[in-house]
Amino acid sequence: MAAKLQLVGIKKQLRGRQVLDGVDIDVAQGRSLVIIGGSGQGKSVTLKCALGLMKPDSGQVLVDGADVTKMPEEIRARVMRKFGMLFQGGALFDSLTVWENIAFRLINADKVSRAEARDRAIETMRKVRLAPEFADVRPIELSGGMQKRAGLARAIIAKPDILFFDEPTTGLDPITADAINDLIVEMVKELGCAAVSITHDMPSARKIADEIAMLHNGRIVWRGPTASLDTSGNAMVDQFVAGRADGPIQAVV
Repeated sequence: MAAKLQLVGIKKQLRGRQVLDGVDIDVAQGRSLVIIGGSGQGKSVTLKCALGLMKPDSGQVLVDGADVTKMPEEIRARVMRKFGMLFQGGALFDSLTVWENIAFRLINADKVSRAEARDRAIETMRKVRLAPEFADVRPIELSGGMQKRAGLARAIIAKPDILFFDEPTTGLDPITADAINDLIVEMVKELGCAAVSITHDMPSARKIADEIAMLHNGRIVWRGPTASLDTSGNAMVDQFVAGRADGPIQAVV
C-alpha cells in the first residue's frame, strides 16, 4: 500500500545537538502509526517536521509522494490543509467559544460562513460525544477530557487525510484516557485517514496503533505491528515498555 505520509532521512539540529539523525517513517491511508520513546529523543521534533512547523536540515517530507519541503509556499499551504492535529494541551483559544475553536479553520482559512461553520462544529461535537449544549461556553469551563474532545473535533472537522496526535491522553485519568483512545480509533476508521501519534502512554499506544515505532537518539531503532511489541527482541523496546530504569536507555534526571 502506498504511503500517504513519508519521512525520508530527516535530520535536524537544535542548539548544536543532533536531535534527528536520519528518521525514516511512513504511514499508509487507513493506518495508525504510534511513535514511542523517552523524553528528549526527538518525537516532538519529528512531528513538527512532518507538520511543516519546523524545516528539517536535510531529508524529505513526502505527502502523496510529493516533497513538501521543496514546494513554493502557496502550494505547500494547500497540501498542509490535508492535515489535522490534536495538540497535547488541547491548545484551545480561551477568548473563543467551544464551537468557534472547533470551527476556527473553517472560518479563518476556508472562509465558511459563521452560520454554516457553527452547524458543522455542532455536528462534529456530536461525533466526539461532546454535548451541543457546550457549544457556546468558553474552554475554561470544560473538564480536561472535554477539552480533548473539543480539540479532536477541531482536528477532524475538515475531514483531513492525515491526522496527528501529540500525547493525546496526557493529564487525563485512566478512564477518560481510554475513552479518548476509543474516539481516536473510531475517527481514524471513519475518516479512512492516515494517523501519526507520539505518546509515552503505553496503554494508549497499544490501543490506537496498527504499528509502533521506537525513536531513540534521533533514529528509529525498531518498528513492528502492535501485537509484536512484547516480543520485539529489541532491548531498548523491552526496557521502555516495561518501564525499567536498568537497561541500555539511561534515565534523564
